[in-house]
Amino acid sequence: MADDFDGLVLGARIRHARRRAGATLADVSERVGRPAPYLSQLENGKVEPKLSLLGELAAAVGTTTADLLDPNPPDRRAELEIGVARAQEDPRYLALGLPHLKPSAKLGDDVLEHVLTLWQHLAERDPGVREDDRSRFADHARAANMALREEMRQRDNYFVEIEDVARLALDKAGYGGSGPISERVLTEVAAGQGFTIERVSSMPRTARSITDTRDRIIFIPDRGGLRIRQARSVVLQTLGHFALEHRDTTDFGEYLRQRIESNYFAAAVLAPEEPSVDFLREAKSQNDISVEDLKEVFYISYEMAAHRFTNLATKHLDIPCHFLRTDSEGVISKAYENDGIRFPAAADGGLEGQRVPRQWGSRQAWNAHGSFLLHSQFTVCDEGEYFCTTYIETETERSPHAISLGTTAAHASAFRGADTLRREFARGREIEPDPQLMEEWEDVAWPSAAERSHVLSALPPSDRQFSPFPGIDLLDVYRFLERQRRGRQ
Repeated sequence: MADDFDGLVLGARIRHARRRAGATLADVSERVGRPAPYLSQLENGKVEPKLSLLGELAAAVGTTTADLLDPNPPDRRAELEIGVARAQEDPRYLALGLPHLKPSAKLGDDVLEHVLTLWQHLAERDPGVREDDRSRFADHARAANMALREEMRQRDNYFVEIEDVARLALDKAGYGGSGPISERVLTEVAAGQGFTIERVSSMPRTARSITDTRDRIIFIPDRGGLRIRQARSVVLQTLGHFALEHRDTTDFGEYLRQRIESNYFAAAVLAPEEPSVDFLREAKSQNDISVEDLKEVFYISYEMAAHRFTNLATKHLDIPCHFLRTDSEGVISKAYENDGIRFPAAADGGLEGQRVPRQWGSRQAWNAHGSFLLHSQFTVCDEGEYFCTTYIETETERSPHAISLGTTAAHASAFRGADTLRREFARGREIEPDPQLMEEWEDVAWPSAAERSHVLSALPPSDRQFSPFPGIDLLDVYRFLERQRRGRQ
């Protein structure tokens, strides 16, 4: 069989198919003429079967050989069991001296989730790295991130040198100059850098792409989860490193710069500057700018379209803007601004992990109703009034998140949705909690934070500096309790 054979995944898929068919090991043993103990070893990943036997097994349980050879675990439970099994083979785990844990049916999924997540976090803590080294690295990473954000602000997020490289690549590929790039053009852009593109079904689950620089092949997953728009972006982000002549680096700041530049290159190829600017200028003349339209015209994701707008808006349309990506609780993962809006920041100026006020569109959108998951509003802040449109992104490999694109109220009329009557007030005096509400509930409320995808993932800060409940929006809790009390009166 193939060199990338994974016995644990294959065994899990055979067991899953057998149980789905309602068959026992004895039933399958009789159908394929192999002893049940051998089949049990096969399901536990201990032996490697011949391809002819896989065909017989597939027929015996009512599936196909291709289904059994799918490189992905059949369900989350199987994925957890495989993860725990692999963890217990790691020398670092064995050194703990713990008894072997068999993931039997008696162990619930939540137990396996806890065990596996704890192990993953322990494994990441390289004993050769001291805590003060980790702290210095984290400080360096945050400083590098803030320096790059300041550079992007100073340049209005427009990188002319990358635009030139993208334009030259498209010219060589024979791009017609309007609309989304075709599959042929994408292939020619890759060929211009000396690469071919291959889709494969056996990609490591942790990799979005793998590049063979010797044979000049970019491998991308053939999994159903990688949609066409995502695949195009992945290919071009990978090509961007070579088109921009990036070199291997161990410096985090340079690594981060390369990521930003390769992502910019991908967006500049997928939504080329000249037709994008023509499209946006026409939309501005009609007071009808919409990121949703930019997304559809160039067949890119909403997030890439919003990023692309920030690249071009100030340079070509004289529109300052801001961009935010937040989760459902308003916690920032990406941010950019050159319109004067003041994002919540940590003491060192870092934005990631900070929570925006509840009045902002990034949080209001989760409770709004409307078509295409778009929410437009004006927000009055201490530094001025802003307009933004927020899109709830659900078609993503990550958890659903909000993408907000905004500008000052003075420029709002150029955008679709500016006729909204929604206006929220997020000045300091509106953000400050009601003292009477705080006094009423702060000593009698005991909330429990919602679980994150990983048990030990960092919780966002609460709304109060010394709150004993990290990750909790205490004002929401107090307001909830107040509503409940009033409802009982």
